[in-house]
Amino acid sequence: MAANVALLSASSPSTSAAASSFLSRRPLPRCCAASPRRASSRLSIMAALGDDPIREWILTEGKATQIKGTRSIGGGCINSAQRYDTDAGPFFVKTNSRIGPEMFEGEALGLKAMYDTKSIRVPLPYKVGPLPTGGSFIIMEFIEFGRSRGDQSVLGRKLAEMHKAAKSDNGYGFHVDNTIGSTPQINTWTADWIEFYSKHRLGYQLELASRRYGDSAIYEKGQRLIKNIRPLFDGAVLEPCLLHGDLWSGNISSDTKGDPVILDPACYYGHNEAEFGMSWCAGFGGDFYNAYFQVMPKQPGFEKRRDLYLLYHYLNHYNLFGSGYRSSAMSIIEDYLYLLAA
Repeated sequence: MAANVALLSASSPSTSAAASSFLSRRPLPRCCAASPRRASSRLSIMAALGDDPIREWILTEGKATQIKGTRSIGGGCINSAQRYDTDAGPFFVKTNSRIGPEMFEGEALGLKAMYDTKSIRVPLPYKVGPLPTGGSFIIMEFIEFGRSRGDQSVLGRKLAEMHKAAKSDNGYGFHVDNTIGSTPQINTWTADWIEFYSKHRLGYQLELASRRYGDSAIYEKGQRLIKNIRPLFDGAVLEPCLLHGDLWSGNISSDTKGDPVILDPACYYGHNEAEFGMSWCAGFGGDFYNAYFQVMPKQPGFEKRRDLYLLYHYLNHYNLFGSGYRSSAMSIIEDYLYLLAA
């Protein structure tokens, strides 16, 4: 989905404190102490900008002394996005006028987790907070995009390096719930991958379809599938790898050097193959998969599981956008029921 925005479950006090800690600072060195005159000027700026926390952060923690201009650059179908040009460089800012900061905290924690793997480029988050008039904002590193999505083989290799580098000791899930598009994504830590995927991915979407559309047919057949998917994982090595979670073409780009960039995540720790669930609109080709599997070897049964991971995203699109995606989801369910004789 184009933008990850929805109300998240409240994080634990320790998680919130950690998020506040790393999001409140931009990791740039302070080269010299401010003069008294400059400090006085800063105080005046802060007083004048007290009602604009975005500008206030940029002109204090962001180390800028001047905002030269702003311009809209598109933020998907849910958020607004702007580029702030300053004498300390550009910043990327997303805002939402309706939903509180918890949504962007989930995005920021995912971005920071991916950034810390030092594998594939992602924008570094700097600050999340509420807007005085309601809603929330996130300030992050501005990355100038190149003219293409870059080399598919480099994207595949770097994505695999991220999956290989970041594993969880807590099992499958994430530190907070987040969103997939505007749908809540439940990330309760679970020791067993099949249980996690069945309950918090497929099961949640099926229940949502039942409540939203009264679709008992897809719900009942989907529940039958859930009860019978374990044989699809025979022989596979399952590890909780850090996933972007929403990897489609709109969330993949490259920087001006041609290195791949991924953004707008719905991160969690899951089976690495689940990363390909949006492949039906990601444009992954043979070069991508060949490079990926050189780092993360293909597991037995990969082809049989592929559509199972597509199903989560088809169900989500059905719940978000309506009946146009129902037939694709139902077809996958019915094909698996036949394959598994369930």
